[in-house]
Amino acid sequence: MHLPSHLSADQIQSLLPPAMAHRLAARNADDDGAGLARRSFLKLATASGFALGAFPLVASAQQGAAPAAAGLKADRQPAAFVKIARDGEVTVTINRLEFGQGTHTGLAMVLAEELDADWSRVRAVHGNADPAYNDPAFGMQITGGSTAVKHSYTQYRELGARTRAMLVAAAAKQWNVPASSLATERGVVIGPGGKKLTYGALAEAAMQQPVPVEVTLKDPARFKLIGQPTTRLDSQAKSSGKQDFGMDVRLPGMLTAVLTHPPVFGSKVAALDDAAARAVPGVKAVMRVPLHDGGEGVAVVATGYWSAKQGRDALKVQWNDAGREKVDSTQQLASYRALAAKTGNLKHDADMAPLATAPNKISAEFVFPYLAHAPMEPLNCTVQIQGSGAAAQATVWTGTQMPGLDAAAAARTLGIKPEQVTMNVQMAGGGFGRRGLLTSDFVTEACTVAKAAQAAGLSAPVRTVWSREDDMRGGYYRPMHVHRAEIGFDTQGKVLAWDHVIVGQSIMAGTFFAPMMVKNGVDETMVEGMGKPYDVPMRLSAHHPQLNVPVLWWRSVGSTHTGYVMETLIDEIARATKQDPVAYRMKLMDSKAVRHRAALQLAVDKSGYGKKTLPAGRAWGVAVHESFDSVVAYVVEASVDNGTPKLHQVTAGVHCNLAVNPKSVEAQIQGGALMGLSMCLPGAAITLKDGVVEQSNFGDFAVPRIADMPAIAVHIVPSADAPTGVGEPGLPPLAPAFANAIARLTGKPLRELPFKLG
Repeated sequence: MHLPSHLSADQIQSLLPPAMAHRLAARNADDDGAGLARRSFLKLATASGFALGAFPLVASAQQGAAPAAAGLKADRQPAAFVKIARDGEVTVTINRLEFGQGTHTGLAMVLAEELDADWSRVRAVHGNADPAYNDPAFGMQITGGSTAVKHSYTQYRELGARTRAMLVAAAAKQWNVPASSLATERGVVIGPGGKKLTYGALAEAAMQQPVPVEVTLKDPARFKLIGQPTTRLDSQAKSSGKQDFGMDVRLPGMLTAVLTHPPVFGSKVAALDDAAARAVPGVKAVMRVPLHDGGEGVAVVATGYWSAKQGRDALKVQWNDAGREKVDSTQQLASYRALAAKTGNLKHDADMAPLATAPNKISAEFVFPYLAHAPMEPLNCTVQIQGSGAAAQATVWTGTQMPGLDAAAAARTLGIKPEQVTMNVQMAGGGFGRRGLLTSDFVTEACTVAKAAQAAGLSAPVRTVWSREDDMRGGYYRPMHVHRAEIGFDTQGKVLAWDHVIVGQSIMAGTFFAPMMVKNGVDETMVEGMGKPYDVPMRLSAHHPQLNVPVLWWRSVGSTHTGYVMETLIDEIARATKQDPVAYRMKLMDSKAVRHRAALQLAVDKSGYGKKTLPAGRAWGVAVHESFDSVVAYVVEASVDNGTPKLHQVTAGVHCNLAVNPKSVEAQIQGGALMGLSMCLPGAAITLKDGVVEQSNFGDFAVPRIADMPAIAVHIVPSADAPTGVGEPGLPPLAPAFANAIARLTGKPLRELPFKLG
């Protein structure tokens, strides 16, 4: 997922839907007040739904909260983020969705480090839709773009340091000694003569201390948690099957809904025979409901999922797709190829005259299909409506990457104010961008169904569930792309001119980010990753055709295809000029590519590249790519067995600056590599015929199995600089490294994903 990192909070706010922007502005205005009165702070805290005071205990609401520090906004106040119980347990509220990336552990580690907490007593929970949980850089709630630790590293360090300072101040007051004479360690304040007070014992008094604006953060040399391989807080629950996800929400009397969506996007119901569906035991209602794209679906509401699905299967629906474009993948590819032959809207310009006289040339076309997100937990959302009309109150349970945006969308759909919506963020089983949608499609769909159910006399909470087939065919894919490259270079591999055209749908067009992310007709997310870090004169242009296929960011966004194109073409030039691919890359990188060189060299050194002899039939493959401010280099070993490519060994060199939790970095790089491998496998494509998606489940949309998975060794370049992201950068370089190894074995470059040999 990708969002513009250069936008200010005010710019983000200016682009938000009016209702959400008004709520955010009003809350920020409150937060900006110089020195909120305690009564006002309590009122704000109560309305926001987070715990009163930094350390909520029994009767804390009556006792009041710590006075708010002048100038500190809600996302800097410990009140929203830290709870310390009497027994010393520390609960850290995380401002990001946890959906497998380890953010809950990483940010809890950062806060606990500055707090000097006892890590064995620390737990983490999700935040809600309150603006306190906005991304401090974006000014809105978002989990995506590999920004969680990157953007909140300093924020959570300061939150921990402020909380610690309040605990120390409370102890100093109790002992009547200077705060500077006290120390903290593992959840205990240590005073003169070695006397001690636990954080739990101090929590109530600390709650009355002023929140400091300025705090001194630890010297990284004193870190005890940050940088240490740490077992994730959620690992035991997940590995034992005890972890609840959004799909596991159960409420008294809850009903379950499934929808039949139109096979052609945006179509409507022409005729409906629901008699057989209504006759299925457990079915309570069958309703035609509007969809977010202007189309229409049919919802079946029942006492459980199986009854609802059986009811849906019994529906007889005729669809009206008049006026809706029926995309055909074969025709689409032909039209894309025609566009790629022409220069599009320019992102970069350069002198292309040297192409005509270059002694060596490469003319290449690359094809990338639509891809589904296919998270292990399909989409789901539970909605409970209490009351009716403008006075209704709604509660939503779902795993969402944008809780604030989705809460505003829920309010809009239900016809109520945002403050009448309570958002309960649930643990999610994957997402890869699909749960962070600017249209809030699955949330608005669930709210529409719940509202219709209430109108039909069903007052119970309604859980709307997408099946795997619904998820695969229900829209929002990584766009299909075609690249055309014309490259001229000399006998030493110096690139004289590189003319590059990309064709693909824009994921930002029509969204509130378009004014900042679509420049000169070019979607910045589609061309990211082109050129860098190599010193090459490139003319880069893009075409953005509009088609009736919903598209969205997919893990690592534009780099899913640009990284492949760049790294396979660089390798092809190296082969053409008979140069070692590692040495050639090092020579071609610009002077700023210090981190690229370090990551690549680490992968080379740890893999044994150029030093060990590979088994017969195997070859090395190399690729390096930067995305989301982190660099990942892969050195792989691969073979071809009876025409089938096989990946045997992957060695990763990673430069993500300071690795807060090396275990999480390793897991994310391995997960990214696995997803990068998925792009290479036969059948890893979404195709359309007559406007209908042809794939429906993992039987016809390939994902790697255990037998496909290579051994992956992850090595991290040491650094003390502030961390960058790791959720997405592990994906882009895997496929090109694999392809480069195969090309060395076969002598033929692979210019289409998934791989097609022969």
